[in-house]
Amino acid sequence: MTNAQQARNARRKKTLWMVEVALLAAVVILMSFTPLGYLKTAGVEITFIMIPVVIGSITLGPAAGAILGGLWGVTSFIQCFGMSAFGTALLGINPVLTFIVCVPTRILAGWLSALIFAAFRKLLGEKKAKFIGSPIASLAVALINTALFVTLVIVLFGNSEYISGMRGGMGFVEFFAAFVGLNGVIEAAVTFVVGGAISTALLGYLGKHAE
Repeated sequence: MTNAQQARNARRKKTLWMVEVALLAAVVILMSFTPLGYLKTAGVEITFIMIPVVIGSITLGPAAGAILGGLWGVTSFIQCFGMSAFGTALLGINPVLTFIVCVPTRILAGWLSALIFAAFRKLLGEKKAKFIGSPIASLAVALINTALFVTLVIVLFGNSEYISGMRGGMGFVEFFAAFVGLNGVIEAAVTFVVGGAISTALLGYLGKHAE
């Protein structure tokens, strides 16, 4: 293969990567502002937006994971302007801290899940990582997001009247567990199953068409 052909292939791969990231970004935006992305009932607000984020993280790498995670975070911050009761309350206390709670946490969740999958691929090889690493990396997105989000809420807003009222006399661990509750469990389970299954299937498809 000549240098010119290699350059064309590199440009083609980069363009394809950008298109795939853009498609997943469109899914994130669609889910963020329609009922597809959130399950909101009395006292429960569960998000499924992390699914396209983890799919991008696993199939397209850390940069895609960070970009999609960042977009997820920005849409989450936008939700604080009246679309999320909890987010609106935080925004009313401190907009800057609310942005920190919403955006960097999601960037890290997308980026770290990609690194986790890459570690499995390096240790186990492509085939085993596809079936083992994909579900674990998918689960990691939910766990990392929840852990960072709840921890930052407690650390940054713990002294506010709003969070103090929610916390009552509970210690950090007790409040953390209560705050995560059913929401976190459902999000983790759905992301583990759906995100892992779709990512595994896509990796198989992409692997066949790369040969």
